[in-house]
Order: sequence, then structure tokens, then C-alpha cells
Amino acid sequence: MEGLRDLGPCQSPFNSFLLIQGLETLSLRIARHNENAFALARWLKKDPRVAWVIYPGFEDNPHHALAKKYLRPGFFGSIVVFEVKGGVDAGRALIENVHLASHLANVGDAKTLVIHPASTTHQQLGTQEQEDTGVTPGLVRVSVGIEHIDDIIEDFDIALTAAAHTAAGIKV
Repeated sequence: MEGLRDLGPCQSPFNSFLLIQGLETLSLRIARHNENAFALARWLKKDPRVAWVIYPGFEDNPHHALAKKYLRPGFFGSIVVFEVKGGVDAGRALIENVHLASHLANVGDAKTLVIHPASTTHQQLGTQEQEDTGVTPGLVRVSVGIEHIDDIIEDFDIALTAAAHTAAGIKV
């Protein structure tokens, strides 16, 4: 046990190789995550099917000054949070109609991940409890991946259309 504590675990040579391979392209992937997140956030902010968007790269974000102070220029992270109009049912419909993005609670994957907390991670809470934790009915969290931005936007455009139809009572 002391050896493990003092020297750490021993990786296999192949696992070490894979780790090094991943580290060699990490800066490129992080740059792409950030570029895609900012582009998706700007697109969502203009979309009439979206009530609001939270992204620290926006100057109107209350944490923008801190993000500029502590983060590298132009690197505001790969997480975008937005409110789809239409409440819980619209949020659920959005999640059910993304095809490129994966419905997962994780963050930081190379692929785009999306979750609707009101119908998943926070569904056991009552409405007031959800609001107390910052979860609104149509809140969607996206961990933006490194796919081509046009593909990401197209995926969300299709899913937002389905969410809007659901909110209007049109069968999707």
C-alpha cells in the first residue's frame, strides 16, 4: 500500500501510449470546443424558440468580467445553458429529437452532449425545489463537442422545431 501511495498506480504501456496520443491533440480539441460553444450560443441567442442563453462569453453575462480575467482570451468554456420556450414538454421533446448530440449528463466529451434537468437529473424534485436549484422547466444544458459547427446547429434547429411543435400542441 505504501508503494502505491508513494509511486502511484502503474499504467500499462498501451494505456500510457493512448494517454500521450490524447494529450498531443488536447489544445486543438479545447480550441474547437470553445469555438463551437461560442458559435452555438450566438446562434441560440438569436433563435425565437429560445427564451434566454447563458454563456460567459457574452458581454451581458454577469460573470463575463471574471471569465475575461481568469480564462484565456476567447476561451469561455464549452458549456452552454439555455431555456427552450414551452416548458418541460418542450424541453423533453428537444432532447428526444437531437440526433447528433447524445443525451448524457456528462460534460467535456469530444461529442456534443445535452440534458434537460427538469425531466432527468432533477425530476424527483418538486417545481419549487427545481427553481430553488436554478432548474427552470425548459432549461437545457449542452456540453458542446468538436463536431462541425454546421452539423451541431442543424441538429439543434431540428430539435427546436420539434420542441416548438410540442409546445404548440402539434404531434411530433
